Amino acid sequence: MSRLHYQQGGQPSQRMLRVAELVRHAMSELLTRSDIADPALEGKVVTVPDVRMSPDLKLATVYVMPLGGDNVADCLAALDRHKKFLRGEIARRVNLRFAPEVRFKADPSFDYGGKIDALLNLPKVKQDIEAKRESEPPAGAVDHPAEKGE
Repeated sequence: MSRLHYQQGGQPSQRMLRVAELVRHAMSELLTRSDIADPALEGKVVTVPDVRMSPDLKLATVYVMPLGGDNVADCLAALDRHKKFLRGEIARRVNLRFAPEVRFKADPSFDYGGKIDALLNLPKVKQDIEAKRESEPPAGAVDHPAEKGE
Protein backbone atom coordinates (compact mmCIF):
# COMPACT_ATOMS: atom_id res chain seq x y z
CA MET A 1 0.00 0.00 0.00
CA SER A 2 1.48 3.36 -0.96
CA ARG A 3 1.64 6.27 1.42
CA LEU A 4 -0.22 9.46 0.74
CA HIS A 5 2.16 12.25 -0.05
CA TYR A 6 1.94 15.99 -0.11
CA GLN A 7 0.52 16.26 -3.61
CA GLN A 8 -2.43 13.97 -2.85
CA GLY A 9 -3.50 15.89 0.23
CA GLY A 10 -1.38 13.88 2.66
CA GLN A 11 1.53 15.17 4.69
CA PRO A 12 5.09 15.09 3.33
CA SER A 13 7.25 12.26 4.61
CA GLN A 14 10.08 12.83 7.06
CA ARG A 15 12.61 12.23 4.30
CA MET A 16 10.93 14.83 2.06
CA LEU A 17 11.02 17.36 4.89
CA ARG A 18 14.65 16.61 5.75
CA VAL A 19 15.86 16.85 2.14
CA ALA A 20 13.83 20.03 1.61
CA GLU A 21 15.51 21.62 4.62
CA LEU A 22 18.97 20.61 3.34
CA VAL A 23 18.18 22.11 -0.08
CA ARG A 24 16.87 25.29 1.60
CA HIS A 25 20.10 25.67 3.57
CA ALA A 26 22.21 25.08 0.44
CA MET A 27 20.21 27.67 -1.55
CA SER A 28 20.42 30.19 1.28
CA GLU A 29 24.16 29.73 1.47
CA LEU A 30 24.54 30.17 -2.30
CA LEU A 31 22.47 33.35 -2.29
CA THR A 32 24.20 34.74 0.80
CA ARG A 33 27.70 34.24 -0.61
CA SER A 34 26.70 35.87 -3.92
CA ASP A 35 27.97 32.89 -5.92
CA ILE A 36 25.56 33.85 -8.70
CA ALA A 37 26.93 36.55 -10.96
CA ASP A 38 23.80 38.27 -12.24
CA PRO A 39 23.06 42.00 -12.29
CA ALA A 40 19.46 41.36 -11.19
CA LEU A 41 20.70 39.74 -7.97
CA GLU A 42 23.67 41.98 -7.18
CA GLY A 43 23.28 43.80 -3.89
CA LYS A 44 19.93 42.17 -3.14
CA VAL A 45 19.09 40.01 -0.18
CA VAL A 46 16.94 37.08 -1.25
CA THR A 47 15.27 34.91 1.39
CA VAL A 48 14.40 31.24 0.95
CA PRO A 49 11.55 30.64 3.42
CA ASP A 50 10.43 27.27 2.07
CA VAL A 51 11.41 24.37 -0.19
CA ARG A 52 9.05 21.55 -1.10
CA MET A 53 10.25 18.26 -2.50
CA SER A 54 8.37 15.83 -4.72
CA PRO A 55 7.85 12.34 -3.23
CA ASP A 56 10.62 10.88 -5.42
CA LEU A 57 12.99 13.72 -4.36
CA LYS A 58 13.73 14.59 -8.00
CA LEU A 59 11.98 17.96 -8.03
CA ALA A 60 12.57 20.80 -5.58
CA THR A 61 10.23 23.79 -5.61
CA VAL A 62 12.14 26.66 -4.01
CA TYR A 63 10.06 29.58 -2.72
CA VAL A 64 12.04 32.82 -2.73
CA MET A 65 11.34 36.44 -1.89
CA PRO A 66 13.66 39.42 -2.25
CA LEU A 67 13.88 41.52 0.89
CA GLY A 68 11.20 44.18 0.71
CA GLY A 69 9.30 42.24 -1.96
CA ASP A 70 10.62 44.43 -4.79
CA ASN A 71 11.31 43.08 -8.30
CA VAL A 72 10.16 39.53 -7.61
CA ALA A 73 9.79 38.76 -11.32
CA ASP A 74 13.37 39.93 -12.03
CA CYS A 75 14.68 37.80 -9.19
CA LEU A 76 12.81 34.70 -10.39
CA ALA A 77 14.03 35.26 -13.96
CA ALA A 78 17.65 35.58 -12.77
CA LEU A 79 17.40 32.38 -10.73
CA ASP A 80 15.84 30.57 -13.71
CA ARG A 81 18.75 31.70 -15.90
CA HIS A 82 21.20 30.09 -13.45
CA LYS A 83 19.13 26.96 -12.80
CA LYS A 84 21.78 24.52 -14.08
CA PHE A 85 24.53 26.07 -11.97
CA LEU A 86 22.33 26.05 -8.87
CA ARG A 87 21.33 22.43 -9.43
CA GLY A 88 24.98 21.41 -9.63
CA GLU A 89 25.89 23.34 -6.49
CA ILE A 90 22.96 21.84 -4.58
CA ALA A 91 24.06 18.36 -5.70
CA ARG A 92 27.56 19.02 -4.33
CA ARG A 93 26.27 20.28 -1.00
CA VAL A 94 23.44 17.77 -0.46
CA ASN A 95 24.40 14.12 -0.67
CA LEU A 96 21.63 12.57 -2.78
CA ARG A 97 21.56 9.82 -5.38
CA PHE A 98 20.07 12.23 -7.92
CA ALA A 99 20.40 16.01 -8.07
CA PRO A 100 16.87 17.41 -7.88
CA GLU A 101 15.57 19.59 -10.66
CA VAL A 102 14.99 23.08 -9.26
CA ARG A 103 11.92 25.28 -9.81
CA PHE A 104 11.62 28.77 -8.41
CA LYS A 105 8.39 30.41 -7.28
CA ALA A 106 7.54 33.58 -5.40
CA ASP A 107 6.67 32.88 -1.77
CA PRO A 108 2.94 33.46 -1.24
CA SER A 109 3.16 33.62 2.56
CA PHE A 110 4.23 37.28 2.53
CA ASP A 111 1.14 38.22 0.50
CA TYR A 112 -1.02 36.17 2.84
CA GLY A 113 0.49 37.95 5.87
CA GLY A 114 -0.23 41.31 4.24
CA LYS A 115 -3.86 40.33 3.69
CA ILE A 116 -4.20 39.30 7.35
CA ASP A 117 -2.70 42.62 8.49
CA ALA A 118 -5.12 44.49 6.24
CA LEU A 119 -8.04 42.56 7.71
CA LEU A 120 -6.91 43.27 11.27
CA ASN A 121 -6.70 46.99 10.49
CA LEU A 122 -10.31 47.22 9.29
CA PRO A 123 -12.42 49.53 11.52
CA LYS A 124 -14.98 46.81 12.36
CA VAL A 125 -12.26 44.38 13.45
CA LYS A 126 -10.48 47.03 15.52
CA GLN A 127 -13.79 47.83 17.20
CA ASP A 128 -14.33 44.15 18.06
CA ILE A 129 -10.79 43.80 19.41
CA GLU A 130 -11.18 46.88 21.62
CA ALA A 131 -14.56 45.64 22.92
CA LYS A 132 -13.00 42.29 23.83
CA ARG A 133 -10.08 43.97 25.62
CA GLU A 134 -12.46 46.09 27.68
CA SER A 135 -14.57 43.09 28.72
CA GLU A 136 -11.59 40.96 29.83
CA PRO A 137 -10.25 41.30 33.38
CA PRO A 138 -6.76 42.79 33.67
CA ALA A 139 -3.85 40.40 33.36
CA GLY A 140 -2.89 38.84 36.67
CA ALA A 141 -6.34 39.34 38.21
CA VAL A 142 -7.57 36.02 39.58
CA ASP A 143 -10.93 35.39 41.17
CA HIS A 144 -10.51 33.33 44.34
CA PRO A 145 -13.67 31.93 45.93
CA ALA A 146 -12.08 32.29 49.40
CA GLU A 147 -11.71 36.06 48.93
CA LYS A 148 -15.39 36.47 48.04
CA GLY A 149 -16.44 34.88 51.29
CA GLU A 150 -17.95 31.79 49.71
